[in-house]
Amino acid sequence: MKTWHKVAIGAGVVVVLGGIVLFSVNQANKGVVTVQTAKVAKQDSLVSLVTASGEIKPTTYTNVTAQGFGRITAILVKEGDHVKKGDKLLLQENVQANADVQAQEAASNSAASGVQAAEASYKAAQADLTSQEANLEKAKLDYERGQGLYNDGLIPKQDFDQRKTTYAAAAAAVDSARARVSLLRAQLEQAHSQLNQSRAMLVHSEDILHKTIYTSPINGIVSYLPERVGDYVVPGIQNSNGSFLMTLSDMSTVTAEVKVDETDIVNVKMGQEADVTIDAAPGKVFKGKVTEIGSQAVLRSSGLTTTQTTTSTQEAKDFKVVVTLENPPDNLRPGLSATAKIKTAERKNVVAIPIQALAMRTRKELEEAAKNAKGQGGSGVTLAAPPPATPGDPKKDEIQGVFVVHGKKAVFRPVDTGISGVTDIEVTKGLQPGDEIVIGSYKALRTLKPEAQVKVDNSAPKKQDDQQS
Repeated sequence: MKTWHKVAIGAGVVVVLGGIVLFSVNQANKGVVTVQTAKVAKQDSLVSLVTASGEIKPTTYTNVTAQGFGRITAILVKEGDHVKKGDKLLLQENVQANADVQAQEAASNSAASGVQAAEASYKAAQADLTSQEANLEKAKLDYERGQGLYNDGLIPKQDFDQRKTTYAAAAAAVDSARARVSLLRAQLEQAHSQLNQSRAMLVHSEDILHKTIYTSPINGIVSYLPERVGDYVVPGIQNSNGSFLMTLSDMSTVTAEVKVDETDIVNVKMGQEADVTIDAAPGKVFKGKVTEIGSQAVLRSSGLTTTQTTTSTQEAKDFKVVVTLENPPDNLRPGLSATAKIKTAERKNVVAIPIQALAMRTRKELEEAAKNAKGQGGSGVTLAAPPPATPGDPKKDEIQGVFVVHGKKAVFRPVDTGISGVTDIEVTKGLQPGDEIVIGSYKALRTLKPEAQVKVDNSAPKKQDDQQS
């Protein structure tokens, strides 16, 4: 046999043996899933957070609106100014109002003089009535004395008739004086009423005059000032130019008003602590507490509450939550964007796993995997969850659990969970510290079957070609 024949035969044998080895390796690795794993361990603390965004708002603020018609003659403040209660903010033209006050003051003075004159007349009439009553008493005594003398024949009838006439005239004078007193009393009361009316009109005119000078009702800052000198103010018309003059905000107590998703609002309670970050103050975290929780859902698209809409909708909803900052800085302004992380729960010394390690499998899949593993002499440790209280479709009845690496297989183990942190979730039942569980990749976890052969590869993932380019 020639040498080249021997070489060819040897090469062919090597190729055949290599093919057999590759085929054996492929068959051995067929169905094996490469996964990343981690050891279950206890954490000192696990905090459940609800994150929501919103804006900074003061607890107390007021919108200064127009109180009367007229042009603005002076604006005494500017945006950002600190003001105290009672400080002057804005002046409005007051020529007409001032003239009305002066006219009404003159009318009040005239009414007061009329009251004095009526009182004097009334007192004079009372004095005249007293005098007439005295004259009547004297005439009565003379008449009664004359009647006795006339009966005794001591005076002539002429003298008696004169006394009788004098008595009747005195009685008539008393009646006249009494009527005059009643008349002047009524005139005095009328004069008092006119004076009161005039004074009330003066108060009204002074109030209109005072309303041309706008003062601050609270301590705070001028947070919004849209008007300019010369603008015409118009009261009583909402959202129109001239009706809204400025906004004053009391920044001594500052809140972050955020919107919490409807799926998280059930976990938010009064008094819970929160960390608030403000876009305008990067790198700083402000402590706060939940002080108000809205009871009405707010539609994200319109901002209206569900009770303000007449049509039903399935769009996402939020709830208003107010977080009061404990030590707000002085330079905060209303409307600044803010994010609140509300601490809804905290557990100490807990067993926790990465959230992505959780998987859902149907009861049918678990039952079939357990049956196959037992028939093939496998690990037989795939745990099917206890049957539900109300039996349903096994294909739709899903079980929550994790894949535990047992030998070279991924065994599905049902677990009970507690609170969720940012990246981890508490496991209350089903795992022990030291268990090795599958945590990735996402694609592998999504398709991994119970009792599947796995290969552990915890090396750093390689970059994709498109990322390298």
